[in-house]
Amino acid sequence: MVLGKVKSFRVSYDCLNDSNVPVFSSGDCVSGRVIIEVTGEIRVKSLKIHAKGFAKVRWTESRNAGSNTAYTQNYTEEVEYLNHKDILIGHERDDDNSEEGLTTILSGRHEYAFSFELPQTPLATSFEGKHGSVRYWVKAELHRPWLLPMKTKKEFTVFEHIDINTPLLLSPQAGTKDKTLCCWFCTSGPISLSAKIERKGYTPGESIQIFAEIENCSSRMVVPKAAIYQSQTFYAKGKMKEVKQLVANLRGESLSSGKTETWNGKMLKIPPVSPSILDCSIIRVEYSLMVYVDIPGAINLSLNLPLVIGTIPLHPFGSRTSSVSSQCSMSWLGMGLPERPEAPPSYAEIVTEEQRQSSLDVPAVREDLNGPLFAYIHEFRFQPPPLYSEIDPNPEHARRTEERRLDACPSR
Repeated sequence: MVLGKVKSFRVSYDCLNDSNVPVFSSGDCVSGRVIIEVTGEIRVKSLKIHAKGFAKVRWTESRNAGSNTAYTQNYTEEVEYLNHKDILIGHERDDDNSEEGLTTILSGRHEYAFSFELPQTPLATSFEGKHGSVRYWVKAELHRPWLLPMKTKKEFTVFEHIDINTPLLLSPQAGTKDKTLCCWFCTSGPISLSAKIERKGYTPGESIQIFAEIENCSSRMVVPKAAIYQSQTFYAKGKMKEVKQLVANLRGESLSSGKTETWNGKMLKIPPVSPSILDCSIIRVEYSLMVYVDIPGAINLSLNLPLVIGTIPLHPFGSRTSSVSSQCSMSWLGMGLPERPEAPPSYAEIVTEEQRQSSLDVPAVREDLNGPLFAYIHEFRFQPPPLYSEIDPNPEHARRTEERRLDACPSR
């Protein structure tokens, strides 16, 4: 929309990534430009920017106060993370319409740079939820005499990084449950469920390998399933509001009575979702993997395994560690043992004959250490370990030792 002689008025960011999307983290420098295009000369009192970041929660609840009386209770809360102001043109006062101190902007395109640093303290990740949000933006205001201020605003994204390469988020998650179905006085056999995933932390786009065993000893047909849920929790005025949303799911094969199904790493892909928000006092975003057995006519048998969706993906070392720990801890599900590890190198591959011989020569600088202890240590410095054998190489010595032990303990 053209207002006066200003053709275009907008905010642009200097992006730090290849995708040309303004994404920043705590401590980063946010820089950009306010771009103004004019079709003729204009006189300006000031050009200001205001950067803000805050988490905001809001919901309403209807309550009854009597037979014919009802009222609505509002719940709101706000936490500020960023508040920065700067003047790019002109001066602070712009409430008067005097002609003094005005700046003339000629016809054409003009760019005015700005920059500021995000706080070093942890920031909440940008988020849009049902009852609240976390938003960051820069607003620019152009003030001219005798005219209303022109305003433009553009949001940017903040990610509070979560590194999943930590011992807590690399630890496997597992659980076991069983359920016995009853119908009046008749009791059927139990339904048992065991499930495990190799770690707690994942990033969007990864696939979760699910190891599970479902045994159906009941008389009903059941179906094993798995689903990822996002839980949004909002806090205001001592109250809490929770929203649970399905993110992804999968379905196994139907199990008739007496049948067992095993999942040897069934894959469930995580779609593009917001990272977990764990450090905001009024908004919390958490994830969980629910492995469950759908039982017709009864409450489902389910296991909830907590997840953390991070921003820093798994590096190869973390993948190797979690994979080994996963294999070693799967014995309870009967998934087999890990492959035999590679044998260690032999003594001859590590220590050469020249090294061993040269080590037997005592250096001249150590002539003062001629005691028996030093000689013993030096002699065996590069000696190979003795060969292991199940046969005692000194049977006579062992027999005499046993006879002396029996003589010392006549009660035996």
